[in-house]
Amino acid sequence: MSLVTLDSEALQVTVNPQVGGTITAVRHKPTGLSVLGTVPWDATDAPLPGLAARDEPEWLTRYTGGWPLLFPNAGDACTVDGMFHGFHGEASIAPWEVEEDDGAILLTREFTILSATMRRRIDVNGDVLTIEEELTSSGAGPVDVMWGHHPSFGSDLLAAPFEVTSGASQVEAEAAYDPVTNPIMPGAIGAWPSLAAKAGGAADLAHPRQPWASVAYLTGFASPWAAIRRMDDAIAVLLTWDGQRFPCAWLWYELAGTPDAPWDGRTSLIGIEPNTTSCALGLATAHARGAPLLRLAPGASIGASIALTVFKPVGPILNGPRDLPTHQGTTPS
Repeated sequence: MSLVTLDSEALQVTVNPQVGGTITAVRHKPTGLSVLGTVPWDATDAPLPGLAARDEPEWLTRYTGGWPLLFPNAGDACTVDGMFHGFHGEASIAPWEVEEDDGAILLTREFTILSATMRRRIDVNGDVLTIEEELTSSGAGPVDVMWGHHPSFGSDLLAAPFEVTSGASQVEAEAAYDPVTNPIMPGAIGAWPSLAAKAGGAADLAHPRQPWASVAYLTGFASPWAAIRRMDDAIAVLLTWDGQRFPCAWLWYELAGTPDAPWDGRTSLIGIEPNTTSCALGLATAHARGAPLLRLAPGASIGASIALTVFKPVGPILNGPRDLPTHQGTTPS
């Protein structure tokens, strides 16, 4: 494994260019606490044939937790217009070219599944990790894609009681995902953070408790942000992103909720996943549901940005960047 490390006075960030340019770890230096999650199995760096995972179990053999990028598919493997898209897309598991860029790193990938190239600049400044991306299409015709981020939070961040807050006004449970430990009524729609519970009453998504496994979609953002704060104020994260590019965020809870291998009931992760499309089941299902997709026009070049601030909080985070202790967080526009 050939890892790349970025450092500031406040953060140490580790990136694996060989597997999707995944950010594998983010450690807050002043407290020594890590905020991205890990998994209880050994992953491999070996490239997948065709750079496409046939299904979720195969994709998980390369997944270490952390923060993958999802493109041009997000969710289930599927075939669209005669083209096979692997689980969570080529970008999430393929090798990326890497170079140093004025203290940051620049990752580049020319995709094989479609005629497009992406350049990703990952930088760390103080307590803020920033990712700026540019996607350029060189195809002869338009193509529909999904583009999103899959930051998986865990480790020290979830090692004590915590709460999840967001700038979203609405939340909708994925209707087709309903494991035994999902407390939410499939397909329920409500005002964040409450959804109808299968046992009656309301489920509080701001304060999930083990065991819990669910997928929901956050929408209606007045301001595109979400946060996780340890309620002892030991550590917190604030994720902000380009709301025009990513109008929704998937909210994935895997809190010791899946007893099957390889999870084995030992995995605690929360995914807050800005995305172009409110469908976590892949391009084919998104097409079938009529979910909005990103259409790449020939020759088009489009960008996106996302930032993570890691800090020691001073109470609840209810107003996004305005609740940062030093008001120094970065909010992509």
